[in-house]
Amino acid sequence: MSRRSCSDRAAGFTLIETLVALAIIAIVLGTIGSVIAVTTKGTRSIDQHLALSGTAETLLADLPARGLLKPGRQSGELAGSRWRVDVVPMKVAGGNPATDRFLPLAVNLRLQRADGAALQVTTVKLVPRPSQ
Repeated sequence: MSRRSCSDRAAGFTLIETLVALAIIAIVLGTIGSVIAVTTKGTRSIDQHLALSGTAETLLADLPARGLLKPGRQSGELAGSRWRVDVVPMKVAGGNPATDRFLPLAVNLRLQRADGAALQVTTVKLVPRPSQ
C-alpha cells in the first residue's frame, strides 16, 4: 500500500505548484497587456502628429507667392483642425533697409485639433522689399 501512495504523489502537480504557475502566467499576461497599451498609445500619437503635419504642409503650400505675401493674420479650419497664420516682419541685426533687396517675414503657423493635439511651425520667407 505504501508503494501505491508513493507513485500517486509523483504522478501529478501539487496545489502550490499549480498556483505558482498561474501566478507566473498572470504576471506575463499583465506585462504583455501593458506593452500593447503603450504601443497603441504611441501609434495613436504618431498618427495625430502625421495628420497635423500634413495639414500644416497643405497650409504652408497655400501661402501666397513670395511677391504677394503681406504681414497680417489669417485663420480658419481645415481637416478638423483650427489654424492660425501670423506673418510679421523680422528685425535683422546688421540689416540695412536702404540697401537690402529682401525683407524677411516670420510665418508662424499654429494648428490645433478638437482633441487638443497641437502643432506649431515657424518659418522665414524672404519677400522683395517694396520700392520707396
